[in-house]
Amino acid sequence: MSEPQGPVAIPDSLRPLLAGHDARPVWRNELGGLTFEVPGEFFVKWAPTGSGVRLDDEAQRLRWAAPWTPVPQVLDQGADADGSWLQTVPLAGRSAVEARWRADPVRAVVAIGEGLRALHDALPVEGCPFDWSTKSRVALAIRTRAAGRQPQQWHEDHRALSVNGALVRITQPPDPDLLVVCHGDACAPNTLIGEDGRWSGHVDLGSLGVGDRWADLAVATWSTQWNYGPGWEATLLAAYGIEPDPERTAYYRLLWDLGP
Repeated sequence: MSEPQGPVAIPDSLRPLLAGHDARPVWRNELGGLTFEVPGEFFVKWAPTGSGVRLDDEAQRLRWAAPWTPVPQVLDQGADADGSWLQTVPLAGRSAVEARWRADPVRAVVAIGEGLRALHDALPVEGCPFDWSTKSRVALAIRTRAAGRQPQQWHEDHRALSVNGALVRITQPPDPDLLVVCHGDACAPNTLIGEDGRWSGHVDLGSLGVGDRWADLAVATWSTQWNYGPGWEATLLAAYGIEPDPERTAYYRLLWDLGP
């Protein structure tokens, strides 16, 4: 996921929604999805048909989580033959990977760790209707055989494995540490940071569900490498309030590579 460079065409399905507004594209993901911002009014996400992204799923999760933790309020959602869209109210704060926070990695990484801990503490496991368990994710990876991805598309930590070898490894998970309601995509861009340098909310919760907290922690720490450079994993874990766990970290990073 990255900020678009150059002109971005507005999908036809969004034109009525964005007409008359000064909308700017703020994110593009590897599946062709786009996010537009109308500053001070709303954000709208769009996912093309065939991407595998179901924004109605995210809308359900946002509505469920909203009473307990700061997440975007859903204004509207819809779909047509070309794709689906989700309109939300802006939260306070900006993404932890904006230039200001990339230039201040200590504050950004601490905010991500504290914010993830707050999310895990706030959302109630009992009664959560959404699943992001190791069992279901392993079953999906096996059923789709890692969605046709080849080792050269994985992180360099895993490229020496064959697809079959990776699938065998994920069938041998470590014992759960603690079940929480996981974010489901705890990469750095999905934590928002306020003017005071503290976390202010979370976005992109389309995979939110009950799972081992290390499923989030493994990805959150990993993403510090991509966004701030090496050496920040221990800072995030300390801010969260937990000791490193190399076995669970390695397992959940491989599972993530096979499809979140």
